[in-house]
Amino acid sequence: MAKKRKAIPEYGTVMNGGIEYYRTRIEDADGKRVAIYGKTREELYDKVEEAKRQIEDCTFRRSTPTVAEYCEKWLLMQSAHIRATTLTDYTSKVKNYIIKPLGHKYMAEVTADDVKLSMLPAGKKSASVYRSVSTLFKSIFKSAEESHIIYENPTKSLPAKGGIPQKERAALTDEQAATLLNAIKGLPPYVFVMIGLYAGLRREEILAIQWDCVFLDGETPYISVQRAWHTENNRPVILNELKTKAARRDIPIPQCLVDCLREAKAQSTSAYVVANRDGGPLTYTQFKLLWKYIVVRTAKERTYTRYINGQKIKRTIKPVLGETAPHNGKVVYSIDFSVTPHQLRHTYITNLIHANVDPKTVQYLAGHENSKITMDIYAKVKYNRPKELAAAVNGAFGHAGRSTAGELQAS
Repeated sequence: MAKKRKAIPEYGTVMNGGIEYYRTRIEDADGKRVAIYGKTREELYDKVEEAKRQIEDCTFRRSTPTVAEYCEKWLLMQSAHIRATTLTDYTSKVKNYIIKPLGHKYMAEVTADDVKLSMLPAGKKSASVYRSVSTLFKSIFKSAEESHIIYENPTKSLPAKGGIPQKERAALTDEQAATLLNAIKGLPPYVFVMIGLYAGLRREEILAIQWDCVFLDGETPYISVQRAWHTENNRPVILNELKTKAARRDIPIPQCLVDCLREAKAQSTSAYVVANRDGGPLTYTQFKLLWKYIVVRTAKERTYTRYINGQKIKRTIKPVLGETAPHNGKVVYSIDFSVTPHQLRHTYITNLIHANVDPKTVQYLAGHENSKITMDIYAKVKYNRPKELAAAVNGAFGHAGRSTAGELQAS
């Protein structure tokens, strides 16, 4: 069967430099008429078809929203089913890492290279920031793909891992915990630290506790986690919606924490267990000042800035353990290790594991929704003790060595 020839239209001709060219005009993506030339009708036809494809592609790209427009729409869609604080976090990251570098581009114009270049600033942050931004990129462009706004998803090859790995802090030893508590006894952060060490609550949970969720007089004293603390523009926001369903839990507390809370309650005039001077929840700045009581008692070299006669002066101090701070006689450098708020919770979980509490109970007390999180911690804590592992291995296989030796003697 003979191949059907394509119908090539008749074109006008022009002379240029003594050479005859075929010519036609078409409208470009901006509606302007442009001329296209070819030495043969077939060549001109192919050029016209290619130009039409490019114009159609360009028109499609321009018909899609810009990255900034679609990101705003996506955030609006998310606002219907996520917490206000989560939306605030999403909005900040989308603005800084997606809209800022790519907001002017049309969604269909964004390439995989554009995405990778935009991720470079996030890669200079922590691994958790990188993962979060990567997830936002993927979610936004997947949504656009599912809505047929784009045909090619430029985030498909975006790696999920990257950024500067966060240094994992070890749990405090019993000696370190005692040193910390002795250093801040009677000071504002004491109750916060006690709850972190002996109830394992997250910072957002501790700062939201009200006395109506602290039960000290029953047969089994406990704290009921029902609220979460967040800040918006430094103002505290107390939510009844927790991080996950698993975060809502009742935690039995040991006698040392019962005694601490009973004393704090007797002196309190606030509904909040950890409150500011006015009896309300702490702002973010107030929490930083609360934690500063611990930082200034740490024998660790640090640099701070002071303004003297209007000039910004940087000073470095090198505290010596046991000495008194030169500008504050009430401060003694008595802590020879660094500590973070999250480390208190990690210490609590670690102590549960060392006490042979089963993983499912640890998961409940820690408020972990995903058992994988608990098991990852469990494995690192439980099985990173070579001496104990050696005893277990020898107990399991020691008889094999004895049997072999006995067989050799018998032979």
